[in-house]
Amino acid sequence: MEIFRVVCLPNASANTIIGPPNMIKQLKITNFTRFPEAEFRFGGELNLFIGENGTGKSQVLKLAYSLASVLTENEMELAAPTQENLKKSIALKLRQVFRPDTLGRLVRQKPNGARASVSCDFAENSPDLEFSFSKRSQSEVAVSTLPDTWLEKLPVFFPTRELMSIYPNFVSIYETTEGLEIESTWRDTCLLLGALERSGSKEQAARELLQPLEAAMGGSIELERGGRFYLELPNERMEMHLVAEGLRKLAMVARLIATGSLLDKGYLFWDEPEANLNPKIVKQVANTIVNLARNGIQVFVATHSLFLMREIHILLKQSDSALDARFFGFHLKDGGVDVKSGKSMDDVGDVTSLIEDLSQSERYIDLEMGVASQQPVKDEGKE
Repeated sequence: MEIFRVVCLPNASANTIIGPPNMIKQLKITNFTRFPEAEFRFGGELNLFIGENGTGKSQVLKLAYSLASVLTENEMELAAPTQENLKKSIALKLRQVFRPDTLGRLVRQKPNGARASVSCDFAENSPDLEFSFSKRSQSEVAVSTLPDTWLEKLPVFFPTRELMSIYPNFVSIYETTEGLEIESTWRDTCLLLGALERSGSKEQAARELLQPLEAAMGGSIELERGGRFYLELPNERMEMHLVAEGLRKLAMVARLIATGSLLDKGYLFWDEPEANLNPKIVKQVANTIVNLARNGIQVFVATHSLFLMREIHILLKQSDSALDARFFGFHLKDGGVDVKSGKSMDDVGDVTSLIEDLSQSERYIDLEMGVASQQPVKDEGKE
């Protein structure tokens, strides 16, 4: 039997949670995807999901993003959330983000998993939301608790690939092409990338965040009327398609700081920031994540990169002021997943990437010293 549970260690007490207004404080799920039951108590500033592939990191990331998105997308249309609106908009967003054949496919596929339920709590004086749906659900969920007000800031979701090079005409293609099997997070982020740059009282705060990013890229980001992004260098401008992928990821962050989406307050959900990056750029990404968290953005990161984890750990330890951070370790165990949480990477149990890194180092040293084992490596896949 699969067992999914969250173990909150003593130094991760719910009573110590602080953070910006409208932060996502807690998420409870039952029979959602592979999770029979799980509870996450988030840090108000930084949350790091650590684990192997297939342990549900991205699913939790996408679920939290979907709920924050639903509670902001309709703010201009309705004075306050309504049950009729939410039961349809939540179902639609889940289908757009997860891309299942039917909404009911997101219910845990076990005999006792006939219905999925989700509860999301926000900071004091902010909305709470509870809903459920069955395996037969198609276009609606049952909403049992709904918030009184909308959230103030649209969340941002960064997928594993950069989106700057596909931005031209992407939203138009997405909206007009039937059967396009691309999750809506790409479309949502491209919409934010095309927003106007922020000016006025927040401009100085934006410049302070942009300075290290522009130094790493060697220039600033410009959007042409034709819909193409360029990197403005001191003596030339470079088409975004010709810029290294790692720098294009930094460019996404820089652009959304400049437009105000990642400024002052809000949410950033980033799935595997380290994908296709070299260690030098990963260091800058880690620094950016911590800087955003210190400047009012509640950050959620899913990763299995030991280098990124260590870099964030180092930055937090070196800082004079503590961040309200939570680390969540996802572990495959007895056919299920055990999730441990705490205030640092030391609290989340064995990290597979660390174990494999140490194992490789030992094998490398043994080989170089000529003491490598002569026993053939057992190929478990051929048994």
